[in-house]
Amino acid sequence: MKLTLKIWRQKSAGTQGKFIKYEIDNISEDTSFLEMLDQLNVELEEKGEEPVHFDHDCREGICGTCSLYINGHPHGPHQTTTCQLHMRSFKDGDTITIEPWRAKAFPIIKDLVVDRSAFDRIIQSGGYISVNTGGTPDANEIPIPKDVASEAMDAASCIGCGACVAACKNASAMLFVSAKVAHLGKLPQGEVERHARVQRMVAQMDEEGFGACTNTGACAAECPKEISLTNIALMNRHYFNASFSH
Repeated sequence: MKLTLKIWRQKSAGTQGKFIKYEIDNISEDTSFLEMLDQLNVELEEKGEEPVHFDHDCREGICGTCSLYINGHPHGPHQTTTCQLHMRSFKDGDTITIEPWRAKAFPIIKDLVVDRSAFDRIIQSGGYISVNTGGTPDANEIPIPKDVASEAMDAASCIGCGACVAACKNASAMLFVSAKVAHLGKLPQGEVERHARVQRMVAQMDEEGFGACTNTGACAAECPKEISLTNIALMNRHYFNASFSH
């Protein structure tokens, strides 16, 4: 495959960025998107040019770091992570536009790399349970209905990639925060702190500068782990109840 890549290049957060066009050839359709960028970087380094900076880690769709905005969609044309996207999703001769996440709360560090530490601070504000340490409890010590456990595990599958923020016209983090609230709040171990947790996490989300949710559903449509919008409804109920419990 021969492709034209329009890639956002920006030296630092304080400098002005722009799109740079690159031509790349001999790309196998079985190559992953990140491997294609690896090949481009090898060619750039051989020419004495600076490689394109982008985030990656596990390359197995687990870590959530491969945050690229591809042809107008977070992670590309399919509902998957960028590292799990393969070049057979494109055609020979295509032009592919590659950008970083665009959100006030995710400032650009360099090229396609953004600072997503706002998510870490939201988790630190309340995404945990306070339990006494000790021996590992038996798996059946606290009975949990299967449907509740399944819903909690579905919410826990959120990898914090930020695609929901990138997809939202307001750069809202509601889907991410609600997944963390639902994951912990549905289980007996996390129910005790349910009200305090949702208030702290929502307050931190607002402090980070994320936008408001207008329920358009773009976040769930682009989420690689198919986190449900029902988690947002659950978080809103928890937040409403917390407002009247103190």
